[in-house]
Amino acid sequence: MRFAPSWDPQGAQARQRAEAMRERVAQLRALEQRAADRSAQSRAMFERRGQLLPRERVALLLDPGRPRLSLCSLAGYRQDQKDPEASVPGGGIIAGIGFVSGVRCMVVASDSGIEAGAIRAMGLDKVLRAQEIALQNRLPFLHLVESAGANLMKYRVEGFVLGGALFRNLARLSGAGIPVITVQHGSGTAGGAYMPGLSDVVIMVRGRSRAFLAGPPLLKAATGEVATEEDRAAPRCTRPCRGWASTGGRRPARAGDGAGGGGTAGPHPGPLPRAGEGASQGGSPASLPLPRAGEGWGEGGAHEDLLGLMPANLREPVDMRELIHRLADDGVLEFKALYGPHTLCAQGSIAGHAVGFISNNGPIDVAGANKATHFIQWMCQLGHPLVYLQNTTGYMVGKESEQGGMIKHGSKMIRR
Repeated sequence: MRFAPSWDPQGAQARQRAEAMRERVAQLRALEQRAADRSAQSRAMFERRGQLLPRERVALLLDPGRPRLSLCSLAGYRQDQKDPEASVPGGGIIAGIGFVSGVRCMVVASDSGIEAGAIRAMGLDKVLRAQEIALQNRLPFLHLVESAGANLMKYRVEGFVLGGALFRNLARLSGAGIPVITVQHGSGTAGGAYMPGLSDVVIMVRGRSRAFLAGPPLLKAATGEVATEEDRAAPRCTRPCRGWASTGGRRPARAGDGAGGGGTAGPHPGPLPRAGEGASQGGSPASLPLPRAGEGWGEGGAHEDLLGLMPANLREPVDMRELIHRLADDGVLEFKALYGPHTLCAQGSIAGHAVGFISNNGPIDVAGANKATHFIQWMCQLGHPLVYLQNTTGYMVGKESEQGGMIKHGSKMIRR
């Protein structure tokens, strides 16, 4: 017996129910707007610092015109305030699924317009849920961080257990080959400092980004030490944008300023690859044909100037960046250019196939070995082949190098 629907979607009862549901949807949108309005109250401060508001950063990051899904927008509603008219939902976190450079991603952002982005209990639950969804669906995890860490006035001991789960999940995502990318828009304190520390790629904003486990007030209370934010930053990115790029080794890319930082979260030539996809992307393999067997790179065509690039005397130095730029298609992204500068790592493509280049402009020191290890791991996660361009006298020797762990760090590079 076939089912014969009897409901009249144009009837009086249907119209009455539809109107009631529209009112509820309007209430939901009003609550979501309440969180946005509360964050926007900090606009004047953000503008003085030359920054965009958190929701503007997310909008700049996501591909325009593509579908997006907001997640857990009512998290924490009526938990911070019993008065429903005073409660601000969202848990201090913006989270959702959207497209970045054509790839569906999980995007999480600190709402630093509210309580300086301090992590609340339900905000932490919200991030954990977003991480779980990203892991189950193999979505690249993009995190826009500007956080004062945990709100110690409201945080319970149990929260530190869940905070550990947040860090564990970042490691699980990266270990599963799912890219974890952090854009550090401002200060990252305490737990907020571990977001970049556990990411595969970190983008720092020139003149704004800094990270430390304890800010100056907490440091003074805990140890008696007096220090400024600049002293405590580990270290921050300052002009000429050194900081982590040259000492800590964490920053493989940088954004020009606070307003533009969100737009650089796909720091790769071509689209951001989805976890598990193959190495080929972007152009067509036929767009730049490789030479046939027996043909030299320098015998006519686009690579003829390679003959004049390499010196006949092997003792004469040559900048291998010049070689990489001539082997690659248009657009090469150097990885941690100021950290371990004798070792060169870069992303690019050859004939439309995404690859990673590794070379040297000198011996391999401790910093260079660590840099290469990180880069090899990142390329393996993306599924991109590596192109090694030999130009090194070997590992650095000497008392300082040996005591710095050259054997250990060089071994890690080889194992990768």
